[in-house]
Amino acid sequence: LWRSSIAKLLLGVFVVYMLHTAWLLYGFLNTKSCDGGREEHCITSYLAARPRLQMSVFTCLVPDNSPLELAVKIDPFDPHSRFERRVHVSLPGETRANGTLFAVVYVHKAGVSPLEDSREVHYAVQLTTYITPSRTDVQKDKEKVHHHSGLLHISPSMLPLHTFYIMWPFYGAQLPCTVHYLFIFLEGRQMMYLPLLMVNELDFRVRDLMEISSGTVQLPLTVSYEGISLRGFRFWVHLQDMVYSLQQFGFTDENIDEIKETLHINTDFFLALKNDISSWRKKKSMAGISRKTVLWRSLGTLLIFLYLLEETSLLVLLPVGLGACVEVVISISGVVNKLDEEERKTVEYDTQASRYLSYLVYPLCITNHQIHLVAT
Repeated sequence: LWRSSIAKLLLGVFVVYMLHTAWLLYGFLNTKSCDGGREEHCITSYLAARPRLQMSVFTCLVPDNSPLELAVKIDPFDPHSRFERRVHVSLPGETRANGTLFAVVYVHKAGVSPLEDSREVHYAVQLTTYITPSRTDVQKDKEKVHHHSGLLHISPSMLPLHTFYIMWPFYGAQLPCTVHYLFIFLEGRQMMYLPLLMVNELDFRVRDLMEISSGTVQLPLTVSYEGISLRGFRFWVHLQDMVYSLQQFGFTDENIDEIKETLHINTDFFLALKNDISSWRKKKSMAGISRKTVLWRSLGTLLIFLYLLEETSLLVLLPVGLGACVEVVISISGVVNKLDEEERKTVEYDTQASRYLSYLVYPLCITNHQIHLVAT
């Protein structure tokens, strides 16, 4: 009897934990906006007034404590736009002598220096780092005169930028934890927050780094920008915090790169899955779509999922499994639903095309089999 009571207690605790996790996930994906009835308690966006903005990217040795050198200037800057600029960054002598180099990104009022604008937002990221070379690199470097302490001084060639561009009104007492560092100011009696700016460090890769030698004067730097929604902003902040935690646990740069690559691939897959689901939901019939092809594709995806079930991690299995489920549901709905006139024509065309294609495929398969028999 007591074992049954303990089992029921553990089951209840598990159910409560799952409900709590689901509630947290719902709160993460659906941030409540502040309505107009409680405007005095809302924090509105500075972008709601549509000010003329400018983006300036500077390089410096140390943020807030060294002269700034302008690298990129975007005037006017539209937070909803998307662009990419390739420039060459000059390297100071201190950087070439195993110093540091930072990029400081400012979003400020157009025509005004960012240092004089009280409404500016900025983000600083270190462009230089040190990695320990491999054993083969160390052996090669021993033969060189300019080898410095067994360390390579390197710099990334990509600077991906994002700003939260949606004018989302927050409740003053219910700010999400991922945006708690909002720059809030008082405009009259209205509380406002400045644009959220971030550098997507998840796009940094060790393979993209370039070695800096004493003779390197300039390095190419690509500055890319794309707006991001609140949900995407919070998602990327969580991912960057997770990667930072892994670094604190002693993960190597190569391991972190593999994790970033997996996250990036799965993010693209989830976006494709979302578009696939929305596309199928909009379709009212299977006219123009081969039911056989959809069925065989779903079976193939299911076989791939079963093969990966014992070969890879859940991080890869989750999107593949969701994709397999979507295709199986589509196949079942396509087989069960009754055919209309246009769908019957599609089936006839598909059958006719398959028959003509078999006239070409069967001889090729037989010929290929005979060639293998002769070769063996």
